[in-house]
Order: sequence, then structure tokens, then C-alpha cells
Amino acid sequence: MFRHTSPPISEPKVSTTPLLYATASSSCSSSRSSSEIDDSPGSSHRFEVVDVKYQLPCTPDSSGPQSHRSLAVLSGHVGSVSCLAVCGEFILSASQGKDIIVWQQPDLRLFTKFGQGDGSVKALVTVGNKVFTAHQDSRIRVWKVSRRSENVFRLIDTLPTTKDYLGKFMKQSNYVQTRRHHKKLWIEHSDSISCLAVHNGLVYSGSWDKTLKVWRISDLKCLESIKAHDDAINGLIACKGIVYSASADGKIKAWGKGKEGKSSHSLKGILEGHKDVSVNSVVVSDDGKWVYGGGSDGFVMGWEGSCDFNSWKLVSETKAHQMAVLCMCLVGEYLCSGSADKSIGIWKREAFGKISRVGIVRGHEGPVKCLQASSVSVGDGFMLYSGSLDKSLRVWWVPKHSNTKKQDTDSLTSTEESSILC
Repeated sequence: MFRHTSPPISEPKVSTTPLLYATASSSCSSSRSSSEIDDSPGSSHRFEVVDVKYQLPCTPDSSGPQSHRSLAVLSGHVGSVSCLAVCGEFILSASQGKDIIVWQQPDLRLFTKFGQGDGSVKALVTVGNKVFTAHQDSRIRVWKVSRRSENVFRLIDTLPTTKDYLGKFMKQSNYVQTRRHHKKLWIEHSDSISCLAVHNGLVYSGSWDKTLKVWRISDLKCLESIKAHDDAINGLIACKGIVYSASADGKIKAWGKGKEGKSSHSLKGILEGHKDVSVNSVVVSDDGKWVYGGGSDGFVMGWEGSCDFNSWKLVSETKAHQMAVLCMCLVGEYLCSGSADKSIGIWKREAFGKISRVGIVRGHEGPVKCLQASSVSVGDGFMLYSGSLDKSLRVWWVPKHSNTKKQDTDSLTSTEESSILC
């Protein structure tokens, strides 16, 4: 579905740390409330969420232990692959070269392209038949499958919307100081938007301007702007009414509404990482009990949280990579970490939130910038998608292991990659 290629990317925002990269978020949610899918495309359009029927990767001996397998290397972007999202049978990938490619599974063919010329894409999420993309020009763009043209994504708005802007620009109290002698409306980001998350009818955006903004999907209105961190926000994830923001200030913060759900977001907890180490990515388990952060020192840190978010306990510190952890994703009890060292670590959550390595996936020729995994089981494993600064999107099949034996999987030859599907 997607294709990616990556030219040189702009330096990530890590103002207070000597770390290599502050990653753009790769978080994506496919949750769909009734209010989010009222405007779904007509049935003639092929961009629909359907079950994907995969063929299992060929294995020389099904009775022996299976290893990770490279299923495809997808190229076509004009810049480094910065973010990706999995939505049913489709994969969306975007690049620093401003292009967005939609790939269709299971044959992984190019479905359509859109978005060229709209600024480097830093993050994207999908909601129903809409796609929200965050850009280096500090804007969020909203796309929708066009009813008038097959396979075309149409730009329907840019956030903040003109209506939202016009309703606030006359009032001086709506302006905030962004830097010396410069002001902007509070609904505007003043620096690159690095990450997006979607949850319960809301889209959250995190920026290098240190703010977290909340947008309502139904009318695209900006509801809140939160001065969330003391440095750039690098990652966002939402689960069970709580939004977690990871920052170059070394902290992960948890934000949530009051019990009635109508109040503004407030700080629910702070997870402290290593001193002077940027947190580049954050993930949370489905039950909301475990939170993991990836740091620029190569560590993955894990916290256990209470139901009321009043107490957090650091339960795991794992040296996962030799270089910065740039991205992570969770699928069930498995955590995948992508690094500036060009490798992907596969980890299994054990007792008390600790993680143990069950494999290393190698093949990318550049830092791994974004990861997404499919929650749908394929045989005895799952599908993993990775984007890199080497301008490629790779598709992997990862087995689920019951032991912690370390395994290495190097890139396959082009012949093997083209014939790995039985």
C-alpha cells in the first residue's frame, strides 16, 4: 500500500540533550466511533477496512523454530520515511519528501499517492475515512477519500481551520508569546508538529513548541492548548482516556479529563526517565497498566501504573540498543523497538513488566524511524512494518516465541524477498 523514499531530513529537536535523534511519532489509531464514520465514503470506493488474508511465510522446516522473515522492501518515497499507519488492508507511509503513499495488502501494491508539496510529513493517524497528517510547517492537514474520484485522497481542511482562526484573531487575549517580539493564536503551533494520537473523538498533536493541543474530530475545532513540557514533544499515545506525551526533557506525562469527562485535560502523572536523556517514543499496554519509553541513550524503560494514576513505579530498565531508540510499538505482550543503530529489537513482556529480548531484526541501511504492528495474528506470529531513513518501508513476519532465545535475522537477498510468500 505505501511506498517511501527519504532525502536528508531536518535535524530532530533535542535542545537539552546530546542524543542522536528525537523521533516523530508513529502512533496511529484505527478506533472508530459512530461520530467519526458518519461521513464514510460510498461503497464504490476501495479504501475500506476489510479483513486481510495473508499467506504464511515459507519456512524450510515447520517443525523447527521459526525466525523473523522479510516479506517485502517497498521503495518509492522521495525522502526518508518519517511515519506510517496500518488501517485494515491498507498501509499509509509518509516521508520528509512531502509525499504520502497508500499500499494495499496482502500483495503490497501501490494503491495511490497524495499530499505532495504540502510540507515534510512528521506524523499521521487515520480515523474512519479521514487521514490527519502533521507537518513541519506547523499545520495539520485533513484528507478524505473523494466521492468524485476513485482512489483519490482529497484535502478537506487545514488545522487550525479558517473558521476557528477568524473566531479568535480579533481578541488580544487569544494570543500567546511564542518567542521574543512574536505572538501567535493559542490554537496555532509555533514549531514543527512531531506527533499525533487519536482517541475518543479527539485528535492530539504534540510539537517542538512544547505544547499539546486537543482537536475535536467532528468539527475540527481546537479545544485546548496545554504547555505540557519544558522541551520538544517527541511522541504521543492514548489509551483508556489517558494521553501520554514523551519529551526531550526526559519525562513522560499522563493527561486526562475529570470523572465527568467534560472538563479540560489535567496532569495525572509524571514518569521520570534517565537524567538529561530525551524520551523519543512512548507506548502503553492495552489495559493501561504498563507504559514504556524509548530513550536517546538506547534504553527502554518501563513503568507500572495504578488505576487512579496516583502512583507510578519504574519496573524495567533495559539497554535495548547501542544507539538511540527512535520508535516503538506494542502488539499484545510483544514490544518492538527501532533504533538509530539500524536494527529492530523484538521483546516479550514478562512478569512485573520486565522485558526480555527474543530477537533482533536487521535489514535496514539507515536508522529505523517508525514502526507499526498488526494486531491480527498471522500463523504463529504477527506482521511488522518499519520505515527508515534509508527511504524504504519494510514488511516483516515476526513469530511469537515462548522462550527468550536471542535470534538474529539479517536482510534476505532480493530473490528471497520476492518469493517469501508461499
